[in-house]
Amino acid sequence: MAAMISRRYLSSTTRLAASVKGAPEMPGCDFKPVAYKGLNMEETVKLRKSHLFPSTQSYAYYKKPLMIHQGHMQWLWDHAGKRYLDMFAGIVTVSVGHCHPKVLAAAEGQLKKLWHTTSIYMYPGLQEYVEKLTSKMPGNLKNVYLVNSGSEANDLAMLLARLHSGCYDIIGLRSAYHGTSPNLLGLTALSTWHYNLPVGFGIHHTMNPDPYRGIWGGKYCRDSPVQTTRNCDCQSDKACEAGNQYIAQLEDVLRFCCPKGRIGGMFAESIQGVGGTIQFPKTFLQRAFKIIRDHGGVCISDEVQTGFGRTGEHYWGFEAHGVVPDIVTMAKGIGNGYPMAAVVTTPEIAKSLAAASHFNTFGGGPLACAIGSAVLDVIDEEGLQQNCAKVGTHFLEGLAKLQENYEIIGDVRGKGLMVGVEMVKDRKSKTPLPAADMAEIWETTKDLGVLIGKGGYYGNVFRIKPPMCITKEDVDFTLDVFKTALDRYSGKR
Repeated sequence: MAAMISRRYLSSTTRLAASVKGAPEMPGCDFKPVAYKGLNMEETVKLRKSHLFPSTQSYAYYKKPLMIHQGHMQWLWDHAGKRYLDMFAGIVTVSVGHCHPKVLAAAEGQLKKLWHTTSIYMYPGLQEYVEKLTSKMPGNLKNVYLVNSGSEANDLAMLLARLHSGCYDIIGLRSAYHGTSPNLLGLTALSTWHYNLPVGFGIHHTMNPDPYRGIWGGKYCRDSPVQTTRNCDCQSDKACEAGNQYIAQLEDVLRFCCPKGRIGGMFAESIQGVGGTIQFPKTFLQRAFKIIRDHGGVCISDEVQTGFGRTGEHYWGFEAHGVVPDIVTMAKGIGNGYPMAAVVTTPEIAKSLAAASHFNTFGGGPLACAIGSAVLDVIDEEGLQQNCAKVGTHFLEGLAKLQENYEIIGDVRGKGLMVGVEMVKDRKSKTPLPAADMAEIWETTKDLGVLIGKGGYYGNVFRIKPPMCITKEDVDFTLDVFKTALDRYSGKR
């Protein structure tokens, strides 16, 4: 009887997913969501417009907004019962799957015992969790400060860098996104996130080492299963010439913009997320960090989007660059959607925060530690890092094949399940595909049952960062949907 109900439900959701004529067939799912009984769409939109900030309203995302009702692993259901494959993971946040049974059980168990107390008291969950987390870190990265968001983590990391180095000035990369707190608005180097306000005191940005859209770079530069088709002076078996040029730009910023011979620190994402899944030349970060240390600064790796095995080959994105940072910040996937984040550093740097009181009321609470611990277990037990490498490479190679047939796909890049597809009018000019055209393709992928994100300065990069539990079948369905959306855009159907 249960099997009959499951088949009946699968048939129903398949019909819903295929409501757009010619839709690729969605992979099956045995999970049955509960029926939605809340506000209708019209009432929800009305209340949203009445009570939320206008900036929040703009993130309804689609022309025909989605009202998400329930989630299970890589799947989401809207209020009408239509199923979607979530290939954006709540903006790179749902690491092991929506409502993962083990994480859910850990949360429920902790909720029945103790919701909240602060770190002024001893409770075993905090100590157990940070020991488990630091076991994943290389070198002497052994001290943890738990907070609630990536912005909080990066804000604290900036404070630590300044205190420890005794120098106020910080280096960042253009096109970087590190958060939107008052301090971090100056570090985030995308004008689309800036207000006409004085921010960024003591922060200097060096040229972004982008092998696709930057001044230098090409087909031998990236650590990725796929390379840009752009030619450059680099050779596969020799030093990266593009990396040399971008390092020279960093040295120029230090020479002319910073206190002579000194810097407080440098922030870098392993792969830039909001900036458009931008990867640096292979040797850039290693050489940049050495220069920063030679100038007395500390090196901060922002692993908010690239951590916890997402890039596949390593547990942390910075490991692929051959570096061990002085400070690592992490959030998003750390709690699989629960608001938590962390700063991990060395004992020596951690002592810099002891001169005055510094406290976070909710950081590292019992519920957060229980959830975070369960997430770490699931990543290991289910081999999700390895899944990212295997399924992500399959995905990138599939996208590269699509690129061969569609002139508007300018670049495919990424590693593991950190994937970007840059859309252009044509490959020669690299003129960004206009917003209306991007929206048309984007809307079609949603109507066909796949949710993806957008990013980059021009908003012309499809950001694809799904829960790490997706399968090759899910990837093949996504490729079919993307191809169908491109065909419809191109007028081939």
